[in-house]
Amino acid sequence: MYVLGIEAATALAAVAVAGADGILAERMVHNRRTHSVNLLPMIKAVLADAELSPGSLDGIAVSSGPGSFTGLRIGMSTAKTLAQVWNLQIAGVPTLEALAFPLAGHGNRVCPILNARKNEVYTAVYDCSGVLPACLAGPVAVRVEKLAVFLSDFRPPFTFLGDGVSFYKQVLIDAFGGEAFFAPSAAVFPRGAAVAELGMRRLADGSGVDPLLLLPEYVRLSEAEVVWLKKVKGKNENRL
Repeated sequence: MYVLGIEAATALAAVAVAGADGILAERMVHNRRTHSVNLLPMIKAVLADAELSPGSLDGIAVSSGPGSFTGLRIGMSTAKTLAQVWNLQIAGVPTLEALAFPLAGHGNRVCPILNARKNEVYTAVYDCSGVLPACLAGPVAVRVEKLAVFLSDFRPPFTFLGDGVSFYKQVLIDAFGGEAFFAPSAAVFPRGAAVAELGMRRLADGSGVDPLLLLPEYVRLSEAEVVWLKKVKGKNENRL
């Protein structure tokens, strides 16, 4: 089985091909160009690196959120279009799970944190004592000052990782002291390899779906939706 993994939920664009023997090829880029510019050339290149054609693939996996609204839409639309054109099933992989996956077997509770802006983070809690992360809570969007409350049901120590750590590391140290550990910078962004490998597991156990059925997991409303709801609420109040 060969699976193409696509990660575009964060500022990093990443693609990889996973097979029965492991990761065959992976490419990542973190630059000022949009994912819509980066992804397709990277996909073409990573398939060439793996010496595979689209016809050799058994499915596509894509990071399904939470994360950047624009990035998720680009990643999802790219993955779903290719799956339709190539007649493949698709599997959504939660972005925070993809972040936690390389720490499987680590032992500590693992808490991925993505910067959601507006003084909020996207986060979840995973038990990483086994071969796969087991989600204990989340994903949620929480205000930074409420993060310690969210984690209060779980026994530390915690290992934190993700692009939100650089913004809020001191907050985490103040809250958890010596029981807060931090993954290296190589784990700041979710890897295309993690998406591909987790997607391969999902496709192998029959969890793949028709590309038209896969939806992103935004967790919270977009700014446009918030503005629209306020306008609707205002109009309804004026009618009373």
